[in-house]
Amino acid sequence: MPLRDLTRRELIQRLGAAGLVLGSAGAVARARWDHGAGAGPAAIDRAITRDFRLSSAPGDLPELVVAKNDTDPAALVRKAVEALGGMKRFISNQDIVVVKPNIGWDRTPIHAANTNPRVVAEVVRLCYDAGAKHVVVTDASCNEPNRCFQRSGIWKAAYDMGAEVILPATHRFRTMRLKGEVLDEWLVYTPLVNADKVINVPIAKHHNLAKYTAAMKNWYGSLGGRRNRLHQNIDVSIADLAQFIQPTLTIVDATRVLMRNGPQGGNVADAKDMHTVIATTDQVAADAYGCQLIGRTADEIPYLKMGHERGIGTMHWQTLRFKEV
Repeated sequence: MPLRDLTRRELIQRLGAAGLVLGSAGAVARARWDHGAGAGPAAIDRAITRDFRLSSAPGDLPELVVAKNDTDPAALVRKAVEALGGMKRFISNQDIVVVKPNIGWDRTPIHAANTNPRVVAEVVRLCYDAGAKHVVVTDASCNEPNRCFQRSGIWKAAYDMGAEVILPATHRFRTMRLKGEVLDEWLVYTPLVNADKVINVPIAKHHNLAKYTAAMKNWYGSLGGRRNRLHQNIDVSIADLAQFIQPTLTIVDATRVLMRNGPQGGNVADAKDMHTVIATTDQVAADAYGCQLIGRTADEIPYLKMGHERGIGTMHWQTLRFKEV
């Protein structure tokens, strides 16, 4: 059968058998990559884009949902996802799902440097309720991972909901060919790409270099090595990463937002309660809307224009079907 006539899952399986993609190539392949068999730092995967998006969306559903004005983070997540069509629209029976929060920093939830643990826990619960076989929660932290995962509250919150929480370790990184303008070959954190579905769950906050960070910038947590070197060309590297990993769903935690001195923060006075969650299938639009929360516009964020021009999504979120709940 010609490749153009295959379904997405059949295409991924066929490419996986040829060693060209990690996406849904099967449990045996996932286990082999995750545990590093034959995948030392010198190994190079001739990768294609990790595109976990659905092939189509119902035309009567909103494309961007903003849930507001509820002090319960879990309730905001439920309202946003339900308005987008419900988690069963995105997760199928027996799916292996990776949930990618921001767990980069040795901070507590009040500092708003990491994703709110109650937001993460509710995403995990919704995935299992939708029929997911297995849910993994992970990130490649900037600070010491054990402390980040524990102090953020995410480890316990996700584990209590039945998720497998994976900490970064050397054997879980593999050199891959990202084919970006800045990111050509780089160490990639394989648990984030060895899945059937990927849900990006960043926190909205200020960033000293990028001006704003949430959905697109959150993929920095998919890289190993000296990723601070990428700060010399941060906007292009963010666009490269967003092109490499395109998630099934993006859920932005803006329940408490770091307004300044990001991304690490540390001063409680720098954070502000906003009781907001953004849900969308367009990671560029998520950031274009979200940056307004810290007083920015999409035109002020160079990587948003790059993402828009590359066709990853739209920076003109106003053109999407929009719903506020």
